[in-house]
Amino acid sequence: MIRKKSVIREWTESIIIAFLLAMVIRAFVVQAFKIPTGSMRTTLLEGDLILVNKFIYGAKVPFTNWVLPALREPKRGDVVVFIYPEDAKKDFIKRLIAFPGETVEIINGTVYINGKPLLEATFNQNPDGSIRYYYNRGEFAEAGKKIVVPKDNYFMLGDNSASSKDSRYWGFVPKENILGKALVIYWPPQRIRMIK
Repeated sequence: MIRKKSVIREWTESIIIAFLLAMVIRAFVVQAFKIPTGSMRTTLLEGDLILVNKFIYGAKVPFTNWVLPALREPKRGDVVVFIYPEDAKKDFIKRLIAFPGETVEIINGTVYINGKPLLEATFNQNPDGSIRYYYNRGEFAEAGKKIVVPKDNYFMLGDNSASSKDSRYWGFVPKENILGKALVIYWPPQRIRMIK
């Protein structure tokens, strides 16, 4: 005689399996974040809900120091979510500007890497067509000051330079703080789009 599972047991097992799958997906594949400030305007607006690809740069295994193999290294211009270097309880989102060993300088609103201006639209034009301007603010972006990015670190800037606390103020993001690449805005419906 075959015994049938009770309805309650079936529901309980289904809920547990769904929860475990959700945790694995959140830890290793994709995670949702809400944009709290205007530091990335107009690329990302306050209240936008986004999905972040966690495995592209190599997801961290929770509660360990292990990192899964990366699909690729971060690229200049990627919009990246990372652990804030000054408070490990906070996640930040900024645009990757410079790599280890590169020299960064801001001159007349334009970012220069190793003495050459970043002139691509990714760095100089907002999605609404307006021109992006980077201000000489903070200890790491004073006028006439060239900053060298240390080994295993990145230099990050917010797209809305006028109201972004970024690498200009607090320095560099260690490689191990990188959580993932911002992929898509999924809410509100009128803003659904890939993040560039």
